Amino acid sequence: MKHRINIALFFYIFIFIFSPNYNVSAAKPTGNENPDIYGKAAITVDMQTNEIIYEKNPDIRVYPASTTKLLTAILLEKNRKPNNILKYTPGAKNQPKSSLNRDIHSIEPGDSMTARDVMDGLLMYSANDLAYVVAENISKNAGDFSKKMNEYVKKLNLKNTHFVTPNGLHNPDHYSTSYDMSVIAREAFKSLWIRNTMGTYQATVKTASGLTFPIKNTNKLLGKDGCIGGKTGYTVPAGRCLVAIYYRNGRQILGVVMNSVYDPGDTYVFNDMEKIINWSYDEKPTILYKKNSIIGKQIIKYRPLYFIGPHVNIEVPIRIKDNVAYYDNELNRKELKKDMNFSNITFKALEGKAPLGDLTIKERNYSKSYKIYSNLSDREFLKKIIPFYLKTLLVIFIGFLMIKFIYKRSRGK
Repeated sequence: MKHRINIALFFYIFIFIFSPNYNVSAAKPTGNENPDIYGKAAITVDMQTNEIIYEKNPDIRVYPASTTKLLTAILLEKNRKPNNILKYTPGAKNQPKSSLNRDIHSIEPGDSMTARDVMDGLLMYSANDLAYVVAENISKNAGDFSKKMNEYVKKLNLKNTHFVTPNGLHNPDHYSTSYDMSVIAREAFKSLWIRNTMGTYQATVKTASGLTFPIKNTNKLLGKDGCIGGKTGYTVPAGRCLVAIYYRNGRQILGVVMNSVYDPGDTYVFNDMEKIINWSYDEKPTILYKKNSIIGKQIIKYRPLYFIGPHVNIEVPIRIKDNVAYYDNELNRKELKKDMNFSNITFKALEGKAPLGDLTIKERNYSKSYKIYSNLSDREFLKKIIPFYLKTLLVIFIGFLMIKFIYKRSRGK
């Protein structure tokens, strides 16, 4: 009986090890697993460093819906002051829900309001009509305003964004990406006016004719777990979209979720955002090179006689004194670049007593430099350059003898 059990145990171990579904080399240690979200595209970015922490399809083109209004707000901030007066236009009157005119109270073209109230309605209530108020007050019409939008997109060096409308209502040629939208959101957040508006819970928009519109922020995460601002969006083709900025323990992280699910309770996109933000605050960078490790060898051209004479090629082990780390995601693995610059090739540097130069780690919109050092021992270094000095002394000595010989010959004549 015992013999049969041993045979069966051996058989199961054999199947387990040699099964095609078992791959030791592919095994990955469990840790902070990527969050499972409904959004088709998403990204989180460290606001201080621009490091991409989390990403899901960051470069696929999606419809941005009302997150478009972040760029409309940027152009309003750059072209008008908060106390400037903007007229309500016929184009604004024609906009569908969600708008102040359709949802709360009819507004007649020719009525007016301050730019501050327009900004409140634009970003807090996400009013489609007020996006046209901005467009048609800053430009001669919405088409001309879209040109300004795309000029600004080009200025931000965004390759996958094109805007047609100031409010983001669906148009097949109106698109962006979660990455591009994160850049637009970071740009918008630089403005104190926009930042304060996104962070306001409720306000009252007034017109010159005496109409008042109490509004609340559509961002359900505002004030929760460090959320200090954001912008919502929805159309049927775009799905639910959300930009949110968080501040926790002295650190700001921006999140973007695009094309999530719109459910009756309107919770999915907000749950998606909470997942990727919480994950991003918990995520630790992966060590690319450990502190005081050798990161490779480099042939260094060293001129022992400083500014004159030939070079000596010396193979130098390169050491890094600090941990070099990055956020390990698919985008960073694909785009990560490592550049070494040797700017201080001196005797002291080759001895390891001063930096040889820098190692620069580059990601899409982030770079960081680390000092690199020679790991040659004194003995190895001297071993490589002493033959050069001996040869140099020999050449000098022979040259001296030749000069002396020529001098004697010339004296003898």
